[in-house]
Amino acid sequence: MAGSATVRVLRDRTAGLFLAAVVVSGFGTSAMWLAAGVWVKSLTGSDSLAALAVFAMWLPVLVGPALGAIADRLPRKPLLVASNLVMAGLVASLVVVDSAGRIWILFAVLVLYGTSSVLMDAAESALVAGAVDARLLGDFNGLRMTANEGMKLLAPLTGAALYGRFGGSAVALLDAVSFALAAGVYALLPVREPVVTAPVGRRGELAAGARQVWRSPVLRPLVLAGSVTMLCAGLNGAAVYAFVDDGLGHSPTYAGVLYAAQGAGSVAVGVLAGPLLRRLPERVFTAAGIALFAVAVAARTLPYDAVALAGSAAIGMGLPCVLIAAMTAVQRETPDALLGRTVATANTLMMVPNAVALALGAGLIALVDIRVLLPLVGAAALLTAALLVTGRRGRLTGAPTGPLPSSPEA
Repeated sequence: MAGSATVRVLRDRTAGLFLAAVVVSGFGTSAMWLAAGVWVKSLTGSDSLAALAVFAMWLPVLVGPALGAIADRLPRKPLLVASNLVMAGLVASLVVVDSAGRIWILFAVLVLYGTSSVLMDAAESALVAGAVDARLLGDFNGLRMTANEGMKLLAPLTGAALYGRFGGSAVALLDAVSFALAAGVYALLPVREPVVTAPVGRRGELAAGARQVWRSPVLRPLVLAGSVTMLCAGLNGAAVYAFVDDGLGHSPTYAGVLYAAQGAGSVAVGVLAGPLLRRLPERVFTAAGIALFAVAVAARTLPYDAVALAGSAAIGMGLPCVLIAAMTAVQRETPDALLGRTVATANTLMMVPNAVALALGAGLIALVDIRVLLPLVGAAALLTAALLVTGRRGRLTGAPTGPLPSSPEA
């Protein structure tokens, strides 16, 4: 049962501490994500620089495999603690950014922010794989998604209120405190890590994560499906304001309502992901999520608010399925010595197409009517789902079997 598995995860001290760190750091990150662009815009008056602020945080995902190699080379728990403490200091330094002449400091910190996010995500996912019962990984990853999406619903409102009342420095200090608290939570983790002995500095070792993904009959189709789906998601995201304006006849602020509905869908599917992954093959679970996303995107040709809200919730439920399933499979399929690189590589392969599609979509919506573009995007996603379930199947090499543990670690 979903409730039983969720309780087991939350009662497990290690899993609970991981989730607490996700909630604490995710709150500050979500607040800063919103504030960064507004901060740049208010100091410079430039829309282009404001958009570049978000891009600066995203940019380091391009070198994800190299950052994953660091997570494989260093002890991961101390790396998580140290990275959070360093970021707390760096973000706190943003209180000096009070003019356009100092905006370069904000951009430098944002690039380091994105770098630390990729590094810590690789280290955390690798550490989770060895510390959380393998039969609970799907539940944990689902709850992690729920925690992240929940913070995205709450934190931006707090960040906006703080920024409006006290300015960007207040949001920076809030984020710094969240990093410091996360460092304290990670320090409490009762984990034992294997001694790292394999060198990871050579070019061949840096590509080990990509080889692990490509050679695995389980990981390759999931990650490739994730790449195509996130490409479609980027095109859909680029068209959201055109959909709100031309399709629904609302002001651009209505996009916030659609994003809230999408976030609610993601929160819900995070709770259901673990039980569904135990009952369905990973490809079927993933394909069902992609198909739900595809239908919801195609339905945006209908100019009705009720359909738009239901479709946004469906997108929020469908889209995370491929990410949760792929990450759970990576954690189960990959040896510990390669986990950081493989996690970072998989994330890079799935996230880069999303960013590329956002840029391409911005140009496409000026040339193609969204009533044509969105059905095509939905059809591409639906084809991806069909190919995923009909393609050659691989078996999990280390997937655990049997009932869930009845006495989780206290």
